[in-house]
Amino acid sequence: MRLKLFSGLRPLDLRGSGRDALAGVVLASMNVPQVLGYTSIAAMPVVTGLYTVLLPLIAFAIFGSSRHLVVAADSATAAIFSGALTPMAPAGSEKYVALVAMLALLTAGLLLVARIFKLGFLASFLARTVLTGFLTGVGFQVGIAMLGGMLGIDTPSHRTLQQVGDLFENGWQFDLQTFGLSLLVVSAILLGHRFAPRFPVALVAVLGAIAVSAKLHFEARGIAVIGEVPGGLPSIKWPEASLQEIIALLPTAASCFVMIIAQSAATSKVYAIRYRETLDEDADVLGLSVANAAAAISGAFVVNGSPTQTAMADSSGARSQVAQLVFAGLVLAVLLFFTGPLQYLPRCVLASIVFTIAVGMVDVKGLRSILRESKGEFYLAVFTAAAVVFIGV
Repeated sequence: MRLKLFSGLRPLDLRGSGRDALAGVVLASMNVPQVLGYTSIAAMPVVTGLYTVLLPLIAFAIFGSSRHLVVAADSATAAIFSGALTPMAPAGSEKYVALVAMLALLTAGLLLVARIFKLGFLASFLARTVLTGFLTGVGFQVGIAMLGGMLGIDTPSHRTLQQVGDLFENGWQFDLQTFGLSLLVVSAILLGHRFAPRFPVALVAVLGAIAVSAKLHFEARGIAVIGEVPGGLPSIKWPEASLQEIIALLPTAASCFVMIIAQSAATSKVYAIRYRETLDEDADVLGLSVANAAAAISGAFVVNGSPTQTAMADSSGARSQVAQLVFAGLVLAVLLFFTGPLQYLPRCVLASIVFTIAVGMVDVKGLRSILRESKGEFYLAVFTAAAVVFIGV
């Protein structure tokens, strides 16, 4: 297995690197709030969202081939493993975090096997119809899961239909202040996406909410905040799990593997064609494997080649992995010096950010395109989306 390192950075030129570095700053301003929000879907401690864009991002820049792919936390894979692991351990507990790390390591192992046997071509066999329906279903599932946090209502259930029931059963907990803040954040982000897509509305919302929360003592007023966030570098340790737990995790790891292969390969191919670049799919699979191994040993969770974050990087002007390395450098600075203020961040703000991500996952345009091509394919996509909502990922 021949290694070609730093393919996503070469050839380097000063002018291009300067542009990419600036794009990395813009990318960080838009993506840091998102990766913090993804921890709500993953049921992981908030700081682990930052861990997903540190070592994993660097690992893919070293071993991967794509100049554009952003490898980080992803809503689809987070929804896959959180739904499977929460029955095995309490969400956010030490045991849960250990199982998530082992899952990332197993996923890395499956990706390594795929690289050794050159199985990157498998992505070509995944039906666009099913993938569109699946991601749309995940969008509905994640959006419904966030409603409780946006309304100040406890929704302890893990199943979507049960969460809807929790909203009605615990409706007496509804908090007008929490709802008002959530509505403000959601409206601002959606309007920003529509009229100023390159402006970091989510970052402004996070910074503004932190400042106002610290000044007005939101927690004392009944608005839940995320609390203390540990700073510093992530601890490097090997994930631990029993043989029985590893066997139980394998089907979930296989599901994450399929999603990663599908999304990452499709995203890399789109941008390679757009910029007329050569792409080594096997190198990308290796890069994704090493990125997930890095996530496993640094306390993060499964990472994926994110279509939305890659699109953000492209719109920011990024044309090589230099942008992603700058992004990782800024995240390192946040971990070392700026985690203190995060303790004042209202939980409803994170839930609102994730809700807007879920809205973006509902691919209305893609479903319309499928309907124009074939009613049967459209019904298959709708059935897949419904299965995710009613049965589970």
